[in-house]
Amino acid sequence: PSETGEGHQRKEVCRWPCRCPPVPTCTPGVSLVKDGCGCCKVCAKQSGETCNEADICDPHKGLYCDYSADEPRYETGVCAYLVAVGCEINGAYYLNGQTFQPNPLYKCLCVSGAIGCTPVFTPKLTASPCTRVTGRKKPGQAICGRGQHKQLQSTNYRLMSAYRSLPLVLKKKCLVQATPWTPCSRTCGIGISSRVTNENRKCEMKKEKRLCLIQPCLTNIPKTIKIPKGRTCQPTFQLPTAEKLVFSGCSTTQSYKLTFCGVCLDKRCCIPNKSKMITVQFECPNEGFFKWKMMWITSCVCQRICSAPGDIFSEL
Repeated sequence: PSETGEGHQRKEVCRWPCRCPPVPTCTPGVSLVKDGCGCCKVCAKQSGETCNEADICDPHKGLYCDYSADEPRYETGVCAYLVAVGCEINGAYYLNGQTFQPNPLYKCLCVSGAIGCTPVFTPKLTASPCTRVTGRKKPGQAICGRGQHKQLQSTNYRLMSAYRSLPLVLKKKCLVQATPWTPCSRTCGIGISSRVTNENRKCEMKKEKRLCLIQPCLTNIPKTIKIPKGRTCQPTFQLPTAEKLVFSGCSTTQSYKLTFCGVCLDKRCCIPNKSKMITVQFECPNEGFFKWKMMWITSCVCQRICSAPGDIFSEL
């Protein structure tokens, strides 16, 4: 309320019941989200664009609606980036919210330490079995409506890669990409590591988790592992017998003789070098079964760079 006692009447931007227009097609890199009224799918507002209670800023880019310039009404704002950490790539540092172009093919954006990229040039559709409804039909060629053309374009868009090093694998019209697995959350015993990948039916980027077991939690590992004479490290070792794994009070239905990473007499540490993925089944007392993917170590390497598990700044 003002000094005269008169309050400002806020403009209502939401209307119920919801009446939504057709779902829009957003440009690459712009999120399709539900509006602030909780009604319709809209293209999120980007940095520098006006916003309000209904027209929300892109949440996946760390944007918020800044109403400070609209005092005292606070009805219309401008999308701005939250204060957060920047990004580093190829020795160059970028601020949070800064856009940059590492090469002519991709335009990238730094968001809270993560880098997202979109192609600068949208490739033209490949030879399509469809012709436009307004055009003439060629012999042996089908006529498709707008929806089918749109579907062909979205499938084509999946073939475009993000900014990352090759090689990339093409599986069923999906360019499979994945971030490296994070270090195991525990130095001994069963831990969890994760990555982001689009290797799924919908070719969508999703977080994937797996179990990892670098070393068993033994009281005195150096005495358990026999280091060859004349050497300072034993990269891998195995326990004498196969054992069942225990996770969250549940044990595996099978016994496994795992390969673990070893130890060094000097200041080096041993970490997994090569591994594969297996699926293990756990049985819980009176609660049934569940399955987890797990890293099966095949070889380890001993190195001087040792970091604590879960340290996200270990590479800086």
